[in-house]
Amino acid sequence: MTLAVSDLAVSFGGVTALDGVSFTVRPGSITSIIGPNGAGKTTAFNAITGYLQPTAGRINYDGAALTGLRPSAIARRGVVRTFQRTSVFPSLSVADNVLTGLHLSSTAGFLDVLVRRRWLVLEESSLHTDVEEIIGFVGLGHRRDEMASTLPYGEQRLVELALALAARPRVLLLDEPGAGMTGAEKTVVSGLIRQVREQGVTILLVEHDMRMVMGISDTVIVLNHGRVIAEGTPGEIQAHPDVIRAYLGAPRGAA
Repeated sequence: MTLAVSDLAVSFGGVTALDGVSFTVRPGSITSIIGPNGAGKTTAFNAITGYLQPTAGRINYDGAALTGLRPSAIARRGVVRTFQRTSVFPSLSVADNVLTGLHLSSTAGFLDVLVRRRWLVLEESSLHTDVEEIIGFVGLGHRRDEMASTLPYGEQRLVELALALAARPRVLLLDEPGAGMTGAEKTVVSGLIRQVREQGVTILLVEHDMRMVMGISDTVIVLNHGRVIAEGTPGEIQAHPDVIRAYLGAPRGAA
């Protein structure tokens, strides 16, 4: 089930954010997109997940077009994302955040809820079991009943990951999952990303931390000024002269 981006272009007025971007994300891989600020990384994420409509180009997943679909329809097809900034439900507990995500895949309709059909009761029980598994997986079992807003920032990012996993993704797009985290927290997140991949989920990652990117990625795609300037293994990218000039060799703080 390949995610394919072909000749993708996005313009805002007279400004071109993406210009003919093409790449393929192989099933079961961890693929990272890197580049300086303004390179078009988050714009690409927004276009893939339906939050922006491209000016031109195509986005296909598993042979079917995603271009033009609403974000909710894309998520139902298994392409799920997180955001640069924490997007949890702050007034809900950790467990209820995850339960909210699980309800996206519930088969219950409004009438079923009203009459409390027997199979619905069984489904609810199954969902609560899934909640415990997911919050345990991300290491927040001890926080299950705490409000998301009261957690330290790093743990709020873990709640966001748990919420995304609750949507049962086949492709998971992670937008700067290590942002604002300590080195130790980033190590935990890197381990979780590998474990998610081992469960058969394809990962597409935008991340500024080069140590994290180079440590977990199978393929790295480099954007600069809205165009792909390089694609390859972490080793190939680190040695690529255009990448060194455009990104890795940039002055400290340019990322």
